[in-house]
Amino acid sequence: MCLIAIAWQARADMPLVVAANRDEWRDRAAEPAHWWPDRPDLLAGRDLQAGGTWLGISRDGRFAAVTNFRDPSDRRSTARSRGELVADFLAGELDPGAYAAGVARHAHEYNAFNLLVADTATLWYFGSREGPPRPVAPGVHALSNHVLDEPWPKVVRARRSMESAIREADPAPALFRMLSDATPATDDELPRTGVPLDWERRLSAALIRGEDYGTRNSTVVIAAAQAPPMLEEWTRDGAGEVILASRNGDVERPSRRLVPTGA
Repeated sequence: MCLIAIAWQARADMPLVVAANRDEWRDRAAEPAHWWPDRPDLLAGRDLQAGGTWLGISRDGRFAAVTNFRDPSDRRSTARSRGELVADFLAGELDPGAYAAGVARHAHEYNAFNLLVADTATLWYFGSREGPPRPVAPGVHALSNHVLDEPWPKVVRARRSMESAIREADPAPALFRMLSDATPATDDELPRTGVPLDWERRLSAALIRGEDYGTRNSTVVIAAAQAPPMLEEWTRDGAGEVILASRNGDVERPSRRLVPTGA
């Protein structure tokens, strides 16, 4: 994942609301969100190269997501797949704090990452470049490819959009509009993360278009207080168009444009 906005215990009737974009190279094969045959209580997309996932939920209300930490100087081909961190939490039974503490002890085996793990009671964050795992306070937060709530332009915009969306009866339409925004930041707003300036510009938008690399999936998760969690996912092509849509694992090809022109 490369952008995650999360409202944690900000609404009594919706204790968890998540909006996320997964950005990845397009030649890395993956399956859309589905219930995994080998882990039938896990709903997530699946990376077919390493077998893990970037974001998912479980039937009993667990949630997890991971982003990489952008540092071009630190890429090890021998590192373990970060996607296993999400899948193992969702399929396991450890509480979020205990799981995050265990991950921290062998974080050096992975390229740098940020991990969010939650059950119905607590949400924890561990950034392998930040320090020890910590619980996330109730409220609205956002994460990209730096530490939690680092004020990159798209992180700031995502937090504002989430704060507005959770005032709606159904936050999902507003959140998908935010995830569909391809507006880049201005040069004076850009972070300096070690990638060339043209890439900083390109990566600064919530929705990244491109036939080589870009936003592959947009996902909204809503966990209502009195209902099972809902996961809706849009799969996108290089132009940012939605080519598949799924809700709780039921996949269909949309017959209409799902977001307004210019979103």
